[in-house]
Parts: sequence; structure tokens; C-alpha cells
Amino acid sequence: MSYTVTLIPGDGIGPEVTAAARTVIEATGFTIDWDVQEAGGDVIEKYGTALPEPALESIRRNGVALKGPITTPVGKGFSSVNVKLRKDLKLYANYRPAKTMPGVKSRYDNVDLIVIRENTEGLYSGLEHEVIPGVIESLRVITYEASERIVRFAFETARQYGRKKVTVVHKANILKLSDGLFLDVARLVAKDYHEIELEEYIVDATAMRLVMRPESFDVLVMENLFGDIISDLTSGLVGGLGVAPSANIGTHCAVFEAVHGSAPDIAGQGIANPTALILSAALMLRHLRQPEAAANIEQAVHTVLAEGKTITGDLGGNATTAEYAAAVAAVVESLQDDA
Repeated sequence: MSYTVTLIPGDGIGPEVTAAARTVIEATGFTIDWDVQEAGGDVIEKYGTALPEPALESIRRNGVALKGPITTPVGKGFSSVNVKLRKDLKLYANYRPAKTMPGVKSRYDNVDLIVIRENTEGLYSGLEHEVIPGVIESLRVITYEASERIVRFAFETARQYGRKKVTVVHKANILKLSDGLFLDVARLVAKDYHEIELEEYIVDATAMRLVMRPESFDVLVMENLFGDIISDLTSGLVGGLGVAPSANIGTHCAVFEAVHGSAPDIAGQGIANPTALILSAALMLRHLRQPEAAANIEQAVHTVLAEGKTITGDLGGNATTAEYAAAVAAVVESLQDDA
């Protein structure tokens, strides 16, 4: 069986790390027909936008996409392609696992958690206006529907992976109406999952506890801005964004991507670390109901990192992006042969 998957290489190091991910996927023997689409700063002159409609239509048609990093200017220029993708395709759930891996330097050795972030509302609704000169108002939108959907996604994730606890992260002590609604919804949803513990934690206390005792968390669910911050924090606990996979899931579409930047300063040098996108590709394969192929990729990454012989410079080695990908692919092939 083969699938057609949209591939958006992106810009900066995007084409290099997506090529590496393709090499590793091919080693599994699972056939993907890649529908390659353009997006990013390099195509604005051609299309008038960083996210052309053909790319969006491709994802809608195929239902699944693997996406490389795309540059987002700070405070000016074109708007975030990531945010537009999530809104236009209704990718309401951001799934960010964080797990310590052998060979990757970290202050911790026992982190294994999942951050579930609501993707479509909160402050990222983008509802801003100037009240008077020098005064800007931004609206934070929280709805019952989106809250129920993301909390249920978190509990279903916990059930699927045999997790025992879901921590709902909030600021209901201050934001009594908006986060109060989010918390109330979480309590209602939790009643449908008696085998899973519901824990309630204020966001600032969550950040402190993550630094002190990250092993005490299992699955965490929260609104958009909190999720943006906390998910990067948890990635830092296990070695940084370079080793952190990500998925954006909706009812009809799913986009898998590395959440690190496009690193234009090292683009084209063949030294970028593709681990995050390779692991995101494993998440994609699991989504496509190929759990064995996904598990083999994850095991192969862990094997290569633990050996430390063919790893990129940021991980302490001197291998190129392609050499690292080839080493992971070789382990994947050996695992396939053993099976």
C-alpha cells in the first residue's frame, strides 16, 4: 500500500532536512508518493504569498503533509505560515512529545511527556486593534467547543498510549472566565475517562515543576499561548528543538513538522541536524497506521545518537546532514531485515 503525502520543503535548511527525512522513510520500505509544493519567503514574489493556495489544496486533497521549516520575520513582513496552516486547515491540536534520548546532552535522564496545545484560538486568534495611538488591544478567545475538543484529544492520546494522567494547565486563578471555562470543560471531559487521573496546575507553577521534577508529568493540555511556551520548555528539557518532533492534527488533515527555525545562516552547508523532522516523519507514519515503520525509525535514531559516531556538529559530531540520515537509514534497514 502506498500513500500520497504533501511535501513542503520550506526555506533555509528546510530542503536539506526534508531530504534527510525522505531518505529515512524510504529505508522502511513503506512507499510514499510525494506531492511536492512550494511555500516560504522564497516564493512570495512568484505567488504574492508565503503560503500559496496550491500548497493548501494539496494538503486538503491528500490529508497528510510533511513540512520543513519556514522563516517567519519578527514584527514585520509576511505572517506566519504555520499559523495560517493551522487556521485554514483547522489543525486544532498541536502534539509535542518530549523524551530524553541516549547520546543527547540534557540535565535530565527520565523525561517522557506529551504536550497537547490548542491551536486555533486564545491570543493567537489574531484579533488586535489600536484603541487610541499608543494603546493596542488583543483579544484572547476561549470557547467551550474548542476547549472540549482539545481536552478530549488529550485524554484520547493518554488512552491510546497507556498514559495514566492528564494535567490541565491554566491560569483560572486570575483569568476566571476564560480559563475558568477551560478548566470546567476539562473536569466534565475527565468524567468519561475514569482510568485516567485529571490533575489541575497553574501555568507558572507548571513551569517551575517542569524544571524541578519533569518526570512527574505525563500528558499536559493547555490553551494556545501557554502551549506555545510550555512545549518549547519541554523540548529544552530533552536537548532542544533540534531533537523535538511535532504534529498538528485536525479532523480532516494533519501536518507533521520540525518546530525549530529555518536557520538561514547555515543553509546550504549540509550541516543541519535533521533529527526533529525525522522523528516528525515517524509520527506521520504512525498516523498513517504504520506503527512498525515508525518504531523502527525512532529506534534507529536512538541507536545512532547513542553510538555518537555519525552525528551532526550541534550534537557533538562532525557528520553532514546526509551522512547522519544515511546512518539512521542503515539501522532502519537492518531492523526491517530482522523483522
